[in-house]
Amino acid sequence: MIIDLRKIFVNDNSSLPIEYELDMSSVEFSGGFPLKKPVKFSGKVFNKASLVGLQAVISYEFDAPCDRCGTSTRREHRIKLDKVLAPSIEGEESDSIILTPDMKLDLDELISGEVIVSVPMKHLCRDDCRGICPRCGKNLNEGECDCPKKEIDPRLSALAELLDN
Repeated sequence: MIIDLRKIFVNDNSSLPIEYELDMSSVEFSGGFPLKKPVKFSGKVFNKASLVGLQAVISYEFDAPCDRCGTSTRREHRIKLDKVLAPSIEGEESDSIILTPDMKLDLDELISGEVIVSVPMKHLCRDDCRGICPRCGKNLNEGECDCPKKEIDPRLSALAELLDN
């Protein structure tokens, strides 16, 4: 969705509320498609004293297996945006400035870029996830397994036999 912002750039003390949903279900992350529900955008574009800005919140649900234990997990994520909009800039670029060359804002591009950058590197069912046992594959969040706790290096097994005698 492309929003024409000419009226906002020209009129001081004007604003434009925006409510929008973007379907990103076809975007692949790590071999899966975790954005099953539409990404929601809620905010406004405003002109205050000839400074055009964007304040918004992007919220989305990330539905994927936990990276440690494999349990299907849904997490709600929120991104707060507070950006300045400018038709052009001279000098250094900044992350807080969004270029709108024709006084038009491509909302789809903005939302998809922010969501892709904000996706966490590790998706966990909970912060203290214990993962699975490397030997038997039991989910350690559900309880301990019966595997021996101390694994002996096979190169040192002869020494371990001496200690048993």
